[in-house]
Amino acid sequence: MTVEFIIGEAPPARMDKALARDVPEEAALSRSRLSRLLADGAVRVNGAVVTDPRAKAAEGDAVLITVEVAQDYHVAAEDIPLDVVFEDDDLIVINKPTGMVVHPAPGTPGGTLVNALLHHCGDSLSGVGGEKRPGIVHRIDKETSGLLVAAKSDRAHHGLAAQFEAHTVERHYRAICYGVPDSNDPRVRGVKGASFEPGNILKLQTQLARHKHDRQKQQVVWHNGRHAVTRARIVQPLGTPAVAALLDCWLETGRTHQIRVHLAHAGHGLIGDPTYGGRRKLSEKAVGERGREAARVFPRQALHAATLGFEHPVTGDMMRFEAPMPTDMQQLIEDLGGK
Repeated sequence: MTVEFIIGEAPPARMDKALARDVPEEAALSRSRLSRLLADGAVRVNGAVVTDPRAKAAEGDAVLITVEVAQDYHVAAEDIPLDVVFEDDDLIVINKPTGMVVHPAPGTPGGTLVNALLHHCGDSLSGVGGEKRPGIVHRIDKETSGLLVAAKSDRAHHGLAAQFEAHTVERHYRAICYGVPDSNDPRVRGVKGASFEPGNILKLQTQLARHKHDRQKQQVVWHNGRHAVTRARIVQPLGTPAVAALLDCWLETGRTHQIRVHLAHAGHGLIGDPTYGGRRKLSEKAVGERGREAARVFPRQALHAATLGFEHPVTGDMMRFEAPMPTDMQQLIEDLGGK
């Protein structure tokens, strides 16, 4: 495929910036893709190959870009049912079930969301980075349910990634934790990195890094980690007296296992979390035998990506999606005496 256009008036001095400004929108070429095409010698200006992104651009320059047809991706397409919340030519929003890994890895080469997207989207994938694949810009854990957006085009991938990097994407989770993280609890107030904002909102601000001894885990650190901020508010105390809580958690940053690690650090690990939550016995007096047993056997971390909001990277429209809690979490809330 070839893309031809003329550099408009008053262009940026650098060629890469001029190309990004003037390339036709229908070409669906992101700034990063244009930079790679420049480096690969696929850009001709007035008939001459240009590879230097700092080359001077001038009004009236005739540009011809040769774009190779997107190559088939090395991951196999698999016919796996998907709960599609929204889809257009540039992106797709999925309500991911529990138990599904997002991206293939050595331990899970198939059965992933990417395998399912390759089959579902088929020829509608215009290519991300020169390959016919969905652009994964964020992930949620295997056993966490809920909303996830993936790019179908290079321009959407670039735009979504920029929003996640800038932390402008709205992401709210529903979580069921042990205990009730209330501002009246002096223990929580004494946790390093924990504070409360108006409205009884718990703010957890730490750094996160890989665990020293278990590379599959993350841990709170205070030096040489990645900045992480989580906020949480109580939606509903559970039990009489309350021994658990349904929380609304939202992310300022998006680090691996962030909510799970942060709530565990505050002493309010998620029910069912085998890595960070611990197995605590709830008071039978507070939740009854049914509630106590439901919490004991809950098979996964009680966490659901409930809300996802972002600016459409191509149209500029504000998009916001909500996914109801899955039945297993709804049943757990009911068993613990909630509504």
